[in-house]
Amino acid sequence: MDMKSIQILNKELTLPCGVKLSNRIAKSAMSENLSTKDNKVNDTLINVYREWAKGQTGLLITGNIMVDARALGEPYNVIVEDTSQLDMLRKWALVTKGTSAQLWAQINHPGRQAMEQINEELKAPSAVSVHITGRKNATKKIPIAMTENDINDCIDRYGNTASILKNAGFDGVQIHGAHGYLVSQFLSPLTNQRKDKWGGTLENRARFVMEVYKNIRRKVGASYPIGIKLNSADFQKGGFSEADAMQVVHYLSDAGIDLIEISGGTYEAPVMMGYKKKSTRDREAYFLDFVKKARKITSTPLMLTGGFRTPSIMASAVSDGHVDVIGLARPFTVYPHLTREILDGSREGLRVQNRKTGIKAIDGAMNLIWYEAQIKRLGEGKKPKLKLNPWLVFIRYVWGVIKKRT
Repeated sequence: MDMKSIQILNKELTLPCGVKLSNRIAKSAMSENLSTKDNKVNDTLINVYREWAKGQTGLLITGNIMVDARALGEPYNVIVEDTSQLDMLRKWALVTKGTSAQLWAQINHPGRQAMEQINEELKAPSAVSVHITGRKNATKKIPIAMTENDINDCIDRYGNTASILKNAGFDGVQIHGAHGYLVSQFLSPLTNQRKDKWGGTLENRARFVMEVYKNIRRKVGASYPIGIKLNSADFQKGGFSEADAMQVVHYLSDAGIDLIEISGGTYEAPVMMGYKKKSTRDREAYFLDFVKKARKITSTPLMLTGGFRTPSIMASAVSDGHVDVIGLARPFTVYPHLTREILDGSREGLRVQNRKTGIKAIDGAMNLIWYEAQIKRLGEGKKPKLKLNPWLVFIRYVWGVIKKRT
């Protein structure tokens, strides 16, 4: 590995709002599923980020922080609707102080992907159920189409949550607009079949995310970083296309967003987890072709997440000018100080593969919950365990769901 070329990853980046990232590596968001039973921040969750903050990563992005207590993606997502847990949020935000890292909070609403076993009702742009076996919505419950009041209330919730998190000391926020969650649902014509100003044309389908961004910006100010995680496409016939995504990148760039993270897929077509045919699955940087095209239409910093496994490819993507920030997620669960190891040359290969039970319905969920179990180990002060038993992980997860419902 050419260490001189790798050092481009250690270069500072100035965002449009004026804030600087210390280097070009980010820990992308992963659902930690580690809150208290009443969905508050706890020391286990804080300890995870304290450990990650030791690793010289320029940007740490939290997992889903929910804007609405009535809509949870998983049983132990953190909810931030008010200031009732401000002290613990401040404690969480302080973990990066004195380090090179920034800590951004990812804010989200799951829409129709709310876990039906723990949510009384599901709300979405349209009454279109999600078809996922295993952990989420196995019975294909049909969501309730949101009213105009529901939509406006939800937009305001994103801004409210962002404002609270800013006041708690988080360095920025990221809107989750990918992977089939609510923002993604509004963007896709498959899941957004509305006939009013929120549906139909792409301009109308993008209205929700644009209003979410504007609401947050009004509440946090021009100098506070706001990013978004956006699908390059949802990889479903008749869904959110690459051309649609390119236009939304244009909309967001013109509006002044600070960082656009590119991913792709939904939990119905989970290409973000490497579910592609073998000829492309083994190729790094799943969505690099899209980013190359996006770079031609925007000067907004672009972050690419999905598939990076060698520092040389990461460095090439940045040095070629296609990407500004390299996003890594699951490798951080087993290599918590990954960035430092990349920059000092001690870590060359990052391949991570969770173990399987051999039962397809369970192993679909295992692609998430196995890594959540590794994150919990970090929070408990334990080392990652590459041979962590998948059956034990699954049983503990199911027990957690049962406890949440009782």
